[in-house]
Amino acid sequence: MTSHALKSVAPVTTITSAIPANVTSNADLQARKNAATPRGVGVMCDFYADRALNAELWDVEGRRYIDFAAGIAVLNTGHRHPKLMEAIRAQMERFTHTAYQIVPYASYVELAERINAITPGQHAKKTALFSTGAEAVENAVKIARAATGRPAVIAFSGGFHGRTMMGMALTGKVAPYKLGFGPFPGEVYHAPFPTALHGVSSEDALAAVNGLFKSDVEAKRVAAIILEPVQGEGGFYAAPAEFMRGLRKICDEHGILLIADEVQTGFARTGKLFAMEHYDVLPDLMTMAKSLAGGMPLAAVCGRAEVMDAPAPGGLGGTYAGNPLAVASALAVLDVIEEEHLVARGARLGAALKDFLIGLGSGIAAIGEVRGLGAMVAVEFVHPGTDKPDTEFAKRVQNHALKNGLLLLTCGSYGNVIRFLFPLTIPDTVMDEALVILGKAIFDANDAQA
Repeated sequence: MTSHALKSVAPVTTITSAIPANVTSNADLQARKNAATPRGVGVMCDFYADRALNAELWDVEGRRYIDFAAGIAVLNTGHRHPKLMEAIRAQMERFTHTAYQIVPYASYVELAERINAITPGQHAKKTALFSTGAEAVENAVKIARAATGRPAVIAFSGGFHGRTMMGMALTGKVAPYKLGFGPFPGEVYHAPFPTALHGVSSEDALAAVNGLFKSDVEAKRVAAIILEPVQGEGGFYAAPAEFMRGLRKICDEHGILLIADEVQTGFARTGKLFAMEHYDVLPDLMTMAKSLAGGMPLAAVCGRAEVMDAPAPGGLGGTYAGNPLAVASALAVLDVIEEEHLVARGARLGAALKDFLIGLGSGIAAIGEVRGLGAMVAVEFVHPGTDKPDTEFAKRVQNHALKNGLLLLTCGSYGNVIRFLFPLTIPDTVMDEALVILGKAIFDANDAQA
């Protein structure tokens, strides 16, 4: 990659052709969207996608954007990777759906075998396929309850596990996910997640988990503890190694299963194929989705064979679970990650981004922390001299970047964190361009505050 010294931002590229005859303008589509779809489906952008390739996206009016959102961590292999497109086309020529539980197919079995082989640990494993990350989490809880005969689950503040009823119950963030939707399933308990910036140590968090056994639920009623190794919506906080070891010890002492939710962290995002490879303990179950199939809806639960076999036949599944088009895409994703060395590439790009952000820190007092594993990087903005979140600063950065053609996502309990989820296949030249836009957005936000 070239030098990331700030320079003037090049104008956002546009396509000279007019809006296609069968497509209205962004403004017309926005009006139609507001009339036809409910407000509960929150939409960040007021423009509409027309086409995309790798790390770039064009709207219906021809305006170009560099995509650092990647469909919320779905496109580690980029938009429309040729190998994925080829695999999907080939499968479409054979069949598109049979329902695996009715007429099975070899590709489902092959993908399960590959996931069993590449996930952490050499123990015997089995994998079941589903359609979404939330569905994977729901089924992981079902499997844990069937295996232990226990009802309770412990999750963590700031964690995000989906928008289904159990997913919302496990999620440790009220707005916007839980507003007006209760009551939620019972026997779900929360403990604080360790966040050094905000004064919560691993020791504090582990003490809180043990405290639940004294004040809320007896340990022998707990089926599982679930956590994201790196919190996604919660702010890209990585679980410290000592915290993960402590959880494994608690689980072993009390016969509790440890579930690693790798829906956002999986498939080369953190500088390892899976985030749990950064730790010296193993989970009993893992959930995965998002970049597993490069944009096709697919999720999985992988775990110890004896645990996965606990539910009775018919207890797991779903009409579209393990859709053959998505499975074909997932097999191609695994090939691309290996052939294009995306684990190492993600680590390199993430390190360059962190260095860039840290380099800005001396001139931007609002930067409270730059953190992340591999290419799962975030910058948290605070009021200078404190650890108090500065949500407005993050919004200004996001808005300035968007006006100049760079898509960014916020996260964190207070929305004061910018997270970076660029495709790992992004060309170096496009990455350089994005960093120029990002740097200018941060300085513009800082100037506006002054």
